[in-house]
Amino acid sequence: MKTIIRSIKNFIKETDKILLLLCVIASAYGCVCVLSATQNTAAPGERITRDFIVMAAAVAAGIIIALIISMIDYEFIMRLWPVIAVFCIGIMLITLKFGVGPPERPDAKTWLKIGSTGIFFQPSELIKIGFIITFGVHLEKLKNNINHPLSLIQLGIHALIPIALVIKSGDMGSALVFMIITVCMLFVAGLHWGYFLGGFLLVIAALPLAWMFLLGNIQKERFLALIYPELYPDVIYQQERGMAAIGGGGITGQGLFNGTLTQQNNGIPESENDMIFAVIGEELGLVGCILALVILTLIVVRIARTGKHDKIGNTKVMCYGVASMIAGQVIINVGMCLMLLPVIGITLPFFSAGGSSNLCIYFSVGLILSFYRYNQQRDLIDVSQSNIENPFLDI
Repeated sequence: MKTIIRSIKNFIKETDKILLLLCVIASAYGCVCVLSATQNTAAPGERITRDFIVMAAAVAAGIIIALIISMIDYEFIMRLWPVIAVFCIGIMLITLKFGVGPPERPDAKTWLKIGSTGIFFQPSELIKIGFIITFGVHLEKLKNNINHPLSLIQLGIHALIPIALVIKSGDMGSALVFMIITVCMLFVAGLHWGYFLGGFLLVIAALPLAWMFLLGNIQKERFLALIYPELYPDVIYQQERGMAAIGGGGITGQGLFNGTLTQQNNGIPESENDMIFAVIGEELGLVGCILALVILTLIVVRIARTGKHDKIGNTKVMCYGVASMIAGQVIINVGMCLMLLPVIGITLPFFSAGGSSNLCIYFSVGLILSFYRYNQQRDLIDVSQSNIENPFLDI
């Protein structure tokens, strides 16, 4: 009995309780907002909506999974990189073959339907975590030669594989998040600034080609609608309604379950997903928006802090990869709601409805908790001197 009690005490002591608490608070906040955003879809006399139930179940399962992952030695997770890589590529290929898209984008193949259950899963959410792990191992293996051109070619191929697959599936939003993660992890790993400058110039030069050959008509219209909203009233409608909701909330908001547009049927299209920030703005006002952003910022900072305190550096880039994933999605989502960026289907982490995003975000939290736990227990081992194989050929 004493051994069990001691083990529980050690588990609690070695868990990053601040990060876990912040994530739970964010998810609880998000669940309440989703419940309010979906009240107009509830059947007469029904108070608990399906979107709320799915999100709450995903969060509960995610927290349990995060705690389980936190007990797994991070070195074991890193040694599984070949299995993780094969799984990620395999599930994306399956998605390209059997995936389905949302009603407004039937050409896209971004979701997998699980049997006849009516449940859909978005593989790209899980692949982000797999990419952070495999890319982190690759960066660690090449860390002493990261600025060598051959190293950069290897890393570039590594990053392009998931980016190309999600672009092929029609998920440009996730592709952008992968790019943000890649750039951040390369920067933290010590890639020379000259490569970033060259890459930036290359991207600028390639924009016309991307516009002509990469973006579909709907995606182009979403960009043009920000500049010429009067020419694309149907395209800009969702964002204009979101802005109207945020503006109508004022400082303190109209109150939960009382938002004028939020409680209208389709008053704010996709209010529980892409536009959840608009719901917060209308019903909880500027105060509610700032509170949500503060919580998300603290989560990002806490994750980055775990990486900063890494004793050797072999988990640092992965911590910053997770931090950049969350921060990038927050910036993109809020930018969409404020009509600063086009709608590209990026959810607000911990706040938007959906089982895939809420479940998978806790996979990444569990990974960070594992890093934190084993940082408390012992010095980390330099994997470049261990038996972890290079994901690509050695230089």
